[in-house]
Amino acid sequence: MAVHTDPSATPDAPPARIAPAELALLVSVFVVAACGLVYELAAGALASYLLGDSVLQFSTVIGAYLFAMGLGSWLSRLVEQQLVAQFLRIELLVGLIGGLMPALLFIAHSSLPAGSDGAFRVLLYGMVGLIGLLVGLEIPLVMRILKAQFSTRYALKDLVSQVLTFDYLGALVVAVAFPLLFVPHLGLIRTGVFFGLLNAAVAVWALWLFRGELRCWRAHALACAGVVGVLAAAMAGAERLTTWAEDRFYGDNVVVRASSPYQRIVVTAGPAGTRLFLNGNLQFHSRDEYRYHEALVHPAMAAHGAPRRVLVLGGGDGMAVREVLRHPSVEQVTLVELDPLMTRLFRERPLLAALNGGALASPKLRTVNTDAFTWLEQPATADTVFDVIVVDFPDPTNFALGKLYTTSFYQRLDQHLAAGGFAVVQTTSPLIARQSFWTVAATLEAVGFTTTPYHAHVPSFGEWGFLIASRRPFRAATALPPGLRFLTVEGLPALLQFPPDMARVPAEPNRLSNQTLVHTFEAEWGRVQP
Repeated sequence: MAVHTDPSATPDAPPARIAPAELALLVSVFVVAACGLVYELAAGALASYLLGDSVLQFSTVIGAYLFAMGLGSWLSRLVEQQLVAQFLRIELLVGLIGGLMPALLFIAHSSLPAGSDGAFRVLLYGMVGLIGLLVGLEIPLVMRILKAQFSTRYALKDLVSQVLTFDYLGALVVAVAFPLLFVPHLGLIRTGVFFGLLNAAVAVWALWLFRGELRCWRAHALACAGVVGVLAAAMAGAERLTTWAEDRFYGDNVVVRASSPYQRIVVTAGPAGTRLFLNGNLQFHSRDEYRYHEALVHPAMAAHGAPRRVLVLGGGDGMAVREVLRHPSVEQVTLVELDPLMTRLFRERPLLAALNGGALASPKLRTVNTDAFTWLEQPATADTVFDVIVVDFPDPTNFALGKLYTTSFYQRLDQHLAAGGFAVVQTTSPLIARQSFWTVAATLEAVGFTTTPYHAHVPSFGEWGFLIASRRPFRAATALPPGLRFLTVEGLPALLQFPPDMARVPAEPNRLSNQTLVHTFEAEWGRVQP
């Protein structure tokens, strides 16, 4: 039987080696994806720092960015000639705008008058949209350049597969590195500039590889040099720029500036005292923080009588721990604080350690740097059941914080509270955020706790509220530790009295499935903003 063979068939040949220009374009896809995601993450982080509500800011920034990318991809069909030159120009524009975006947003926020959040949002989403539009143009152009340069090597399906593989790999690498490596070590401004320089480096690489095809090569070279020069200058001046912007924003002399994967920490010192800001929000003022922390800690501690084991959730500044340690019966304090940088600063910096009286260096203290919600999920043991639990979280300004005020969280907390123990929760202002305050009370009661609400006046914040939760009746203390500056035994009953404008109103429990508290809190505090 005759065997017919295809005369055009040839023995399998080894795959052709990747040409330098091809490799350059594929690497550029990796860099383009990495840089684009960094600009997106930086915009979301800055919006969270400066405007609050991280979930809302990240959602809207990502949505606007992806929409702009889609629009850019659609518009790429209109680019028909000089594809390499157009790609080079777009790279330079993305590098310049994206690289400088964090710095420009910082400057704008510090320079705009109070109450100009609307103008700031226009600038923010305008820059996000422009960057997304340009990034959306890049990937289709790279595909078309690859197809034009290496048409015999790529079928369409292989081309799309190759390009998208590098695109997604770049996104994966930067998604991990951004919070763990770049922001903690470079800060947001330098991170933006660094990736802007990477975009510019891709443009320079394309300039050299395709130098024989580019018209006006000298003009493109000058443009590359100009963009690299501007970004290099921005990198050199990033620290000075950050300092200038924060000094304008905070007013007082900034003595501590630090960024972690979780927040921007700023401490100011002035004639009136020391202030702590997290993501731009005031956490305490040294002139009156004792009022807040004494009111937070001592009613529950004294009601117990002789607490030996105490858990503090949040409160990484050590102020609540300082007050806990005033009680001689305390044998061990466990502090669960998400941000290790926070506890390190308030343990090691002399100015900050003096504020908490060296509490974070106490031999009675065990510090655990992890998420409190996750930590409470561990089964209760003899070492994780406490006589008193102090909950000192920031207000529920977003869903990440709102989960710490839900029935799910308080159920976990209940498992780690001794049968005769007391828990106390800082609960925002019952005057300004009245509905929010009583929502937290309803949430604790939905879990089965008996609640005892009380309030204290803290000049830096106004009227502030707290809730004691327990399985046994609360009785006001008959004795308090010596040396307190605010609380007295005689004054405690007055804290339990609520005038009509702060009296209880109907409220539904805050559940993880709905997070109604976040919306209520935002609406109430929004009414008092300038």
